[in-house]
Amino acid sequence: MLILGIETATIQVGCAIGGHEGVLASFHAAKGRRHVETLVPAIEFMCKQAQIDLSEISVVAVDVGPGLFSGLRVGVSAAKALAQALRVPTIGISSLDLLAFPVRYTNRLIVPAIDARRGELFYAFYRQVPGGAQRLSPYQVGSPDDLASELLARGEDCLVVGDGALRYPHILTEVSGAEAGDGTSAFPSAASLVELAHAQALREQFCQPWELQPLYLRKSDAEINWTAAVDRAR
Repeated sequence: MLILGIETATIQVGCAIGGHEGVLASFHAAKGRRHVETLVPAIEFMCKQAQIDLSEISVVAVDVGPGLFSGLRVGVSAAKALAQALRVPTIGISSLDLLAFPVRYTNRLIVPAIDARRGELFYAFYRQVPGGAQRLSPYQVGSPDDLASELLARGEDCLVVGDGALRYPHILTEVSGAEAGDGTSAFPSAASLVELAHAQALREQFCQPWELQPLYLRKSDAEINWTAAVDRAR
């Protein structure tokens, strides 16, 4: 079973291929937010270098968010189109789950935080369990101060990862005493996506391409700006 993973929830664009042998090939680029222009050539290049034909893919996995609205639409749309063309099922996994996975061996409370723009963060709380990281809270959106207050109230050793931790280090670490991850844990990884999707695929936890939906925790910037413009016009 070969799984193609597509990652576009943040400013990073990524893709990976893997299966029971682990991750066989991956590609990541995090400059310019050129998701549309980068994704398809990246998949083609990766397949060529790994000597894998797309017809060999058994499952298409995709990061469904939360994250950047335009990026999510690109990734989910591409995953749907590829899965329908290949006639294979899909698996959707949250960006916050993907950020927690690589640091799952820590004994600290794991807090992935994605920069949601407009002075907000997408975040959730996780704890190490055998074989992975278990989510302890709903996916949330709030200000860095909101998250820092929650961390302080928990009174635990915490590890905050993701580009949100890099953007607001003073608030999240100095106020709450949490430790912030570095650049290696800033973005969800397509390689982690393939690993998590493979475990779900073994349990046959699939969905059909038309069932895939991005995970939005708030309205898009366009909707927010339109609502504000309408309110000002009244």
